[in-house]
Amino acid sequence: MSERQFEVTEDLYASNKIRLANYLIDYVVQLLLGGLIGVVIGLICLFTGNDDLLFKIENMNRIEEYALGIVILLIYYNITEILLGRSISKFITKTIVVMEDGSKPNAQAILVRTLSRIIPFNHLSFLGTPCRGWHDSISKTYVVQKKLLEEKRNLFYSFEEIGKTEEI
Repeated sequence: MSERQFEVTEDLYASNKIRLANYLIDYVVQLLLGGLIGVVIGLICLFTGNDDLLFKIENMNRIEEYALGIVILLIYYNITEILLGRSISKFITKTIVVMEDGSKPNAQAILVRTLSRIIPFNHLSFLGTPCRGWHDSISKTYVVQKKLLEEKRNLFYSFEEIGKTEEI
């Protein structure tokens, strides 16, 4: 019986263009999420008469805005990639985050991946060849074409079945 293990190969990687599209789409979604949070907080302040909080939000400095952006980033990627296995952009571009063996990453790997996104200039790190960003390398994850991964993994494991006999 063979102990071969499926491995993600470079031909499965999402291209630089797709990775850029993923980044831009997810960034827009995060901006919309931030705006939605702002509207909800604003409405709560309006109905509760909490003008102090509203004033504080309207007058945030750059560091506070950056910190809020990080919180939104952490919430967005952790929720979408842990619960759904991919972010909204990955649904659109038909890509998925996987481990080296093609399996779904666990919550710890996604948390490491998400925290790694905070590294300055991380969003440019995937532009090289092969197309893996720092948040991919650090978390030992890969962004691959979903359909191609499924086809290649099915083919790999179908060869494992050849020659096996069914035991009675």
